[in-house]
Amino acid sequence: MFGIFLQANPQQIIDTANQVATAQPVVAEQISLWGLLDKGGWIMYPLYALLVAAIFVFFERFIAIRKASKIEENFMSIIRDNIITGNITAARNLAKNTGNPVARIIDKGIRRIGKPIDAIEKSMESVGRLEMYKMERNLNILSLIAGIAPMFGFLGTIIGMVQLFYGIASTGEYTLNTIAGGIYTKMITSATGLIIGLIAYMGHNFLSTQIDKTANKMEVASAEFIDILQEPTR
Repeated sequence: MFGIFLQANPQQIIDTANQVATAQPVVAEQISLWGLLDKGGWIMYPLYALLVAAIFVFFERFIAIRKASKIEENFMSIIRDNIITGNITAARNLAKNTGNPVARIIDKGIRRIGKPIDAIEKSMESVGRLEMYKMERNLNILSLIAGIAPMFGFLGTIIGMVQLFYGIASTGEYTLNTIAGGIYTKMITSATGLIIGLIAYMGHNFLSTQIDKTANKMEVASAEFIDILQEPTR
């Protein structure tokens, strides 16, 4: 009987075990956020512009609406006291020097004192519509961005996929790494477009809610002013 006996050097076994134990694990490639966004290609620049526009419009409208919604708690009380006592000039000066939609509506009503109630209400409603238009101005830009930003993102993905498959057809390189890398790179535009659209949509809804609150204050003040006109003067 013939046998083959393989004898290993104990020192070699120890060295091999040490090499396995001290082997460094493979570390995945790290990439920064800007580096990741840069892989989206040229379509990212229109998306950046839409993001800047959305942020600018949101804060510009937020400041304007917040300023319009501020009104002194005792504003209508002072107006009432002045009108009841017949001091129309003081009431108008207060309304004229208070820069917000409610005060401008009341100022319009004060200037129409002496005319029928229906005429006064219509005049105040006209001013109210104008003030609503001022608050809603440029708000549709956020709605537009919320709609077109995801479309830009999908457009970038489609363009990237066309480029990817064209490159595969031209070079004949058809590897999993090439396909997966190209797909995830082009999906960046879709994700960015959806995020920007979501930001614009949330901003539009938030500002619309603030406008509705201010409009409610305007309606309450108008109704209270009409009630004041119908009270007997002192």
